Amino acid sequence: MTDEDKGKPEEQNCDVGKEKSDSGETEKRDPQPETVFLCFRNLNPETELKRYFGARAVLGDQRPRQRQRHFHRSTWLTVLKDTWPRFSRPGISMTLLESKDGQQYFTFEHSRDYQQVQFKFLDAVESMDPNNIVALLQLNPYHIDCLLQLSDVCRIQEDQEMARDLIERALYSFECAFHPVFSLVSGTSRLDYRRPENRAFFLALYKHMMFLERRGCPRTALEYCRLLLSLDPDRDPLCMLLLIDFLSLRSREYSYLLRLYQAWEVHRNLSQLPNFAFSVALSCFHLSQEEQTESGEREKLKQKADLLLQNALIMFPGVLMPLLDLCTVQPDAAVVSHVFFGPKSQQSPALAELVSLYVGRTHTLWREAGVLLWLEECVREVLQRVDSKDPLVEDCQNKRKQRYQNAPRNIHRHVILSEIKEATSALPLEVTTQPVMGFDPLPPLDSLASYTRPERQSVRASSESTLSLLFRSLLPNFNLQVSVAQAGRDLNQEVNRLMVAMRDMLANIQFQEPPREDNPDRDEGEWD
Repeated sequence: MTDEDKGKPEEQNCDVGKEKSDSGETEKRDPQPETVFLCFRNLNPETELKRYFGARAVLGDQRPRQRQRHFHRSTWLTVLKDTWPRFSRPGISMTLLESKDGQQYFTFEHSRDYQQVQFKFLDAVESMDPNNIVALLQLNPYHIDCLLQLSDVCRIQEDQEMARDLIERALYSFECAFHPVFSLVSGTSRLDYRRPENRAFFLALYKHMMFLERRGCPRTALEYCRLLLSLDPDRDPLCMLLLIDFLSLRSREYSYLLRLYQAWEVHRNLSQLPNFAFSVALSCFHLSQEEQTESGEREKLKQKADLLLQNALIMFPGVLMPLLDLCTVQPDAAVVSHVFFGPKSQQSPALAELVSLYVGRTHTLWREAGVLLWLEECVREVLQRVDSKDPLVEDCQNKRKQRYQNAPRNIHRHVILSEIKEATSALPLEVTTQPVMGFDPLPPLDSLASYTRPERQSVRASSESTLSLLFRSLLPNFNLQVSVAQAGRDLNQEVNRLMVAMRDMLANIQFQEPPREDNPDRDEGEWD
């Protein structure tokens, strides 16, 4: 769990992820290793695809056509496509705020014209009619939030290619606005997620990363994950530490995951995250099975993997049963009957959210026959340690009670973006009962807005969407704009009233049977 600085509303109820210090003082953070010195080549999915299929299969006949194309600005995140609208700067720029301790702090800025388009976009979102966003995008083909929102619509409609294309267009627009000294790979360029103008860049990178992972490019997705982590490693607003282990395992970067764990454990308590506790053990196990590893080193890695997995099971016993269930494995009778992995192992809601996220995301990595046999061995050892009153068991139980009281906001944000049903079902009511916008999910409570939206004038009835008119017909005093703008309890009351009215309407609908033209003496039980 990545904890932001104390006193900030984003992260105020979590002990995991905080810096350690025997004196109780905050330690000075060294330059973050393993997020520095990314590689431009690894940001290009063609690099990974060439490694799998060869350059000829990937490039095909692209090279001759590229020679005939007009000159375009060289970019690293994506390439301008001939199918895209003619590019013109939408009004986004980047400014260097300050340089401190070897790091440069930047922010994106919106021009006055772009701000006006942004206000129109918010109006279109509140209309609840995607056609209004499409119309706005036709006039402003590189407006970032329009591209992000429509990408989600296309993805829901299973048009993955168009959804991915819209995200790539947003990234191209961002990259054309980069400051001359802003670097994607140095690990020293910072962006503050609290600034609304910067959030869309984080979200575009995240969505692009997930498309790459689904496309079968986990190594490229891992590089984007490292990039996202390097932009704001202290706050980690999208909680990349909950994902980087999965991408490392998917891309078989086991040694990298161990180096990251060793470098960050001291000041981020990574062992207190279920995903790192189990994934680091799994990485050691895979390294111990590699043929190129020396026999003596294999034995050491295997012993280390056994100990790490046993400790992970003792610290997070609630992982085992859901993991076996998703792996379609029937647990041993001794495991089922033992109280340690039974119902009493239920954890706090915040820990249950983390466990559900890890199990839902990584259960496929545990389905290998060799991995399941190793897991079975470690579970038996854990039961013996529990029965023998190992002091670690009680110590971990106390830690579970003291920590994980409330998950910070960035973890909820990550769960929402992950769209993993096992995790989203574990979200607390204070999150599920508030409106969540796809272009800015759970904005920070301490946002640093550089400009504000003007107060809206009353909207004429003729401009209301069909859905709005339906709602108004059910509830005459229903105001869609007010309901969308309101948050928390007011919105919930309005939506609940609306749902009650709709249920009443559906319950009172009566369908008349059509006149029967067939033989009235026909048996009603007969089939045509």
